[in-house]
Formats: sequence, C-alpha cells, structure tokens
Amino acid sequence: MKKQEIIRRYLYGILFLVFVACSSQKNMPVQSTVVYPPLPDTARIQYLTSISSSDNTTIQRSKFSTFVLGKQESKQIKKPYGVAIRDGKIYVCDSGLGGLEIIDLEKKTFDYFLPEGAGALRLPLNCFVDDEGSLYVADGERQQVVVFSKTGEFISCFGDAEKFRPTDVFVWKDKIWVTNVLDNHIYIYQKGDHSFIKKFPEVEKGQPGFLYQPTNLYVTDDQVYVSDMGDFNIKIFDHDGRFIRSLGTHGTQTGQFVRPKGIAVDRDSNIYVVDAGFENTQIFDREGKLLLFFGGPYKGPGDLWLPAKVVIDYDNLAFFEKYVDPEYSLKYLVLVTSQFGPDKLNIYGAVELKN
Repeated sequence: MKKQEIIRRYLYGILFLVFVACSSQKNMPVQSTVVYPPLPDTARIQYLTSISSSDNTTIQRSKFSTFVLGKQESKQIKKPYGVAIRDGKIYVCDSGLGGLEIIDLEKKTFDYFLPEGAGALRLPLNCFVDDEGSLYVADGERQQVVVFSKTGEFISCFGDAEKFRPTDVFVWKDKIWVTNVLDNHIYIYQKGDHSFIKKFPEVEKGQPGFLYQPTNLYVTDDQVYVSDMGDFNIKIFDHDGRFIRSLGTHGTQTGQFVRPKGIAVDRDSNIYVVDAGFENTQIFDREGKLLLFFGGPYKGPGDLWLPAKVVIDYDNLAFFEKYVDPEYSLKYLVLVTSQFGPDKLNIYGAVELKN
C-alpha cells in the first residue's frame, strides 16, 4: 500500500473518531432531576442546588476588572455545622473556619464573619437569627452563646464558662433556649437581658424525659423538640419543661436513629431529623409516623456526607425557584449542612405537582 494511501486512511480514521465523540457528547442525556421519593412515585422533596464556595454565589467580574484588580480568590465553606436563613441571607457556622460564612442571596456576595476582641469565635456550632436580625451563636469552645447585632457588632455573651457547653440556640418570642451538653439540660434565658430563667428536665437518669446527650432543639408555639443523640431519639416537652413523649428508637431501620442531630418542624407539624449515622434526613408526621427520607451516603448531588443541621424556610423561595422542575411548584425550602464532601450546604425544596 502506498504511503499516501496509509496517511489518507489514518486521517479518515481520526476524523471518524472525532465525529463519534462529538455525536456522543451531543446526545449525552442531561442529568435527571433528583427527587424523593424517586419516580414513578409522586415527588415530595427535590434537590435544588448546593453552595460550597463563593464560586456558587458571586457575580463573575468582567475581564477588564479582573485585569485591573486581579483574580478574586475563591472562599470555601470548610466544615459547616449550623445554618440559619433570614431576609435573603444565609449564615453558616463553620467549625473549620472558627467563624461564619454570610451569603447574601440578593447581592450575591459571600463573606467570612470573623469577629475579633470580645466577640471572637472559637468553635461556632449553631446559630439563630431573630426577628430583629440579631445573630446568636452557640460556641462550644468559648462555652457561651455570643450575640451580635444585625450589622455584625458584638452585643454580649452569656453562659457559665465552667458549667456550660452550648450546642444549639433557638429564640422564641421573649425567650432564648439553649442545649447544654455539659450537664444535659435545656437552659432558658430572658431575651432582653439574657438573665437565666430555668433549666429542664429535672428528672433522674432512667426516668422518662431524661436527656443523655442533647445536641439540637426546635421550639414551636407550645412544644420544645430536642434531639437526644445519647438516647437515639427525639424528646418532646412543653414550654414548662414537662416531658410529653419521645420519637424513634435506636436501630438501623427507617424510622430509627443512630446519631440524630439537627431537627426542624414545618407548618404542618411534620418533624425533620438529620441522622449523621444514616447520612440522611427523615420526615415524620406529628404523630411520629415516618413519611419519607431523603439524602443518603454521598454518591452524588442530593446525597449527604456527615450532615449536622436542617432548617426550614418559607420566606426566601424566590432565590431558588429557578432550580425547581417545571412540573412542580415550590412550597418551602429545606437546608441541610454536610460537614464533608463536595456539597457543603445542600438546598432542597418541598414540592407539589402543578394543577
């Protein structure tokens, strides 16, 4: 065979392979929507997106701005634990950072919050933003709850450093509720002056309502929900600290718990519980019946990797509606943090089929 013919066939072969590759790329299926339960069941929860760095949120600068100012370094969420959302801002307690990330969804900014002096944070675990915009941070290493104004100025701190290790904080009307894992009680403070009111439960070990290792809490109009990782369940009290009932048992089946942490309650009194062992979030109705679960050990978007906190939000839907499947309408948001993996702050939506 002549040399020219060999070269010609070789080039044709190269062109053919390029054509096949391009055709395959063009016809590759688009990643399907991640929903729970999976199709063909009716979806109740849709995975929408995740935020892990400033690259997910900031507006890209023009080439000229980059030339003049230099390339903007990406800011990462390191090891998130707690999260709060209010008025278009997401607050992420980052134990790996020793501070918070504050993500402004309206302005599309991503900033580190690293206060100094009296407000310096060491191990921020969970946070809460009240109606006035004040930020409350449960700091396990400071052994205090640290309070900041809406604009980030240090206001005060409270908690006995020798007997106090807060893991979560929740503000309800004029009271502040805090889980103290050092003595396994829920502490209640007055919102205005942060004076101590009481703690509960006042029962002996082995009695119903005793807390073995409370990690997170959620307060509604008439009940206080506490995730007790040491007893593998959720305990429910009234506002006076009287034990009502518990939810769940220790085990590896759905409806049971291994390491229950974050907890939230929606407007229909459905209870959302993050399990760091199962690496998922289980949803129960008000009677404690399991409705469904979402997430799972991380394999891809929608899964979780050592999750810690769950938050429900009804007020900031507009920022995430673009991710919702066109067949569904968005009812509310569900935010879940993963301490490890590529997807640190996972945003899901409770969805329903359009009429």
